[in-house]
Amino acid sequence: MKTILEIKNLNIKINNKISILKDIDIEIKESQTLALVGQSGSGKSMLAHSILNLLPRGANFSLEGEIYFNDKNILNYSKKDLQHLRGNEISMIFQEPMSALNPLHKIEKQIAEIIYAHNLISDKEIKKQVFDLLHKVELDKYGSLEKIANAYPHELSGGQRQRVVIAMAIANKPKLLIADEPTTALDLTIQFQILKLLEKLKLEYKMSILLITHDLKVVKQFCDYIYVINEGEIVEHNEKNELFSNPKKEYTQMLLKNIKSSNEFNEKNKNTILEIKNLIVKFPITKGIFKRVVDNFIAVNDISFTLYEGQSFGIIGESGSGKSTLAQAILKLEKSEGEIIYFEKDINSINKKELRELRSSMQIVFQDPFNSLNPRMSVYEIIKEGLDIHTSLHEEEKVLKVINILNEVSMPIDSLNKYPHEFSGGQRQRIAVARALILEPKLLILDEPTSALDRQVQFQLLELLKSLQKKYNLTYIFISHDLEVIQSICNRVAVMKEGKIVENNYVKELFSNPIHSYTKELIQASK
Repeated sequence: MKTILEIKNLNIKINNKISILKDIDIEIKESQTLALVGQSGSGKSMLAHSILNLLPRGANFSLEGEIYFNDKNILNYSKKDLQHLRGNEISMIFQEPMSALNPLHKIEKQIAEIIYAHNLISDKEIKKQVFDLLHKVELDKYGSLEKIANAYPHELSGGQRQRVVIAMAIANKPKLLIADEPTTALDLTIQFQILKLLEKLKLEYKMSILLITHDLKVVKQFCDYIYVINEGEIVEHNEKNELFSNPKKEYTQMLLKNIKSSNEFNEKNKNTILEIKNLIVKFPITKGIFKRVVDNFIAVNDISFTLYEGQSFGIIGESGSGKSTLAQAILKLEKSEGEIIYFEKDINSINKKELRELRSSMQIVFQDPFNSLNPRMSVYEIIKEGLDIHTSLHEEEKVLKVINILNEVSMPIDSLNKYPHEFSGGQRQRIAVARALILEPKLLILDEPTSALDRQVQFQLLELLKSLQKKYNLTYIFISHDLEVIQSICNRVAVMKEGKIVENNYVKELFSNPIHSYTKELIQASK
C-alpha cells in the first residue's frame, strides 16, 4: 500500500528552547484510518496543525524535520502552495464545530466558500455541489436541505453542525482528512453516526483519515493502526489488535485502563431529599410578526422520580432528550408544571425569598468549565462569589473557606490569584466543583462534567467526587452520555428519550438486563 503522508524526525520548539514535539516519525498509507492517541497537552493537535502549517500565531515556533505528502516536503511549500493544499488535498475537521463555523454566515455560504476557493465554476454549479454535500453527510434526515442550507450555525444541533463541518472538509475530495476530536462533545448515538459517516465517506472517496482522539472506544471500532503520544513523543505504535491486547508501555496501559468501579448505596432507612412528581417543561412555539403562540414544544414530559440523601442518580440520553432542561427545572432556572419537593418544600410553590434560601443548598457544575467560569475573575473571586451572596462572613473568614475548599479539590493555594485560562480542562473543572461546594450544598447537579476531559483526568475527577460525597454525604444528579462514567459513580440510572423517562433502574440491573429498546441501543453504541 502506497504511503500518502510521512513525517520524519519532526521537532517543534518555542523560542528554540521549549520542545513541543520531539523526533516524531509517522507514516499514513492510502485509504488507511490511523489514530493518534494521547492525553490533553500531549501534542496531538499541535502535530495535526503542523501538517498544514497552522501553528498558533504570537509564538516563535521553529520546525525541524520533514513532512512528505505525495513525496513532496510540505515544509518547503510556498504560501501559494499551502493555500492549494489546505482544504483541497488535505482537509481538517476541527474539535469544536461551533467555533469552526462562522456565526454570521449561513451554512450554504460557508460550504460554497470552500468550493469556490479551489474551483472556477458557476454559482449554479456551486449551489448544486453544496446540496449534494449536505445530502452526502445525511443532513436530509433532519428535514429539508433548503432549510438547513439557510440556517445559521446556532440554529443547528451539535451533531448537525459536525455534519456541516464534515461537508466542508470533503467538499474538494481530499486525499487526507485530519479529524481532531470530531466526537468529543457528542452523545453516544450521535458519535456512532458521525464515525460511521466518516467510514462511509472514506470508502467512497478512497481517502486516508488521521483521527486524533483520547477516546479509546472510538479507536477500537474505527482505526487500523495506532500511534500513542505523550509529552510530545511517540511512545508506542502498533496494529490496533496488537496494541489493545498487548500494550508495552505503562502510559498506553494507563490510557486503556477501565474507569468502571462501583459506587455502592443502600436505600434502606435513607431520607428522601428530592421528589419529582409529574414534571412538565414547555417552550412556546410562536408564529407571525406578533409572535402569536401557536403550539408548545414539550421538552420534559410528565417525569417522576425519588432521590435519597447520599445517592448518585444518573440521567442518560441523547442530545435533545431533555436531560439538561430537567436539571434546570429542578433548580427553577426553567419554568415548569408539576411538583419539585425538596426537603418537603415544593420549589414551584415557594416565594422568591424562600427560594433564595434554598438555592445555597442546591448547586450545579456545568459541562464546559471554560465557559462557565468568568475569564475576568480570579479563582479566589470565582469561588467566594457564593459566599458574598449568601453569607455575611468577614473577608478573612472567606479567604480561609476558599483555601480549605481548594485543598478539598486538590488544587494548590497559589491558584487563588490566577485566572481560568491559566489552567487545564481538568483543573478548571475542579475549580467549578470548588465553587459549587463552598456553600456546603446537600444536592449537587453535575451536567456532563467529564465529557471534554481525557481518560486519566476523568478518572481523577470521578474519584474526587466519590470521596467528597462520602465525606459530606452529598447527593448527586449526574447527567452524562458516557455510560462507563455513569456505571462508575451512579447507584441508579434513568434513561431519557424525547422528554420522557423510558427506564429507571439500579445500575447493575439496567446494564445487565436493559428492558427498553432505546436503552439497549445506547448500551450497544457504547461497546
